[in-house]
Amino acid sequence: MELDSLYQAVILDHYRTPLHKGLSAEKDIQVHHNNPSCGDEITLNLIMKDGQIIDISWDGVGCSISMASASVMSDLLIGNSYAKATVILNAFVELMQSKGQGVGDEELLEDGVAFAGVSKFPARIKCALLAWMAFKDASAQVMA
Repeated sequence: MELDSLYQAVILDHYRTPLHKGLSAEKDIQVHHNNPSCGDEITLNLIMKDGQIIDISWDGVGCSISMASASVMSDLLIGNSYAKATVILNAFVELMQSKGQGVGDEELLEDGVAFAGVSKFPARIKCALLAWMAFKDASAQVMA
């Protein structure tokens, strides 16, 4: 199977069976982000304790890229420290800014590397980053 096909399958799998989708009643903070250029929206609930990400739950509407990215992001970051989550977030942002040249660190980003091809399409980068920017916003507010 070609790598692009495998990555498309990973994205579609996360879109069809998203992880951590459904807003938890418990939260330290809730943020809502949208991408006005395409209509994607996400609401994200975050629970942190002593600098650890305890839970991320989310709900949203949008394209397969934005919803799959929210699934990957939440699964990757839950259980990590804020510092480690920031490293993961920065690695994903760097991958999205690579204009198709980056492959990503699979050990760090796991299924997140499946979005490498998205970085070739500037209009889709915001879709892939929507949930990640919501997490960045929420975690910064909790850590402030």
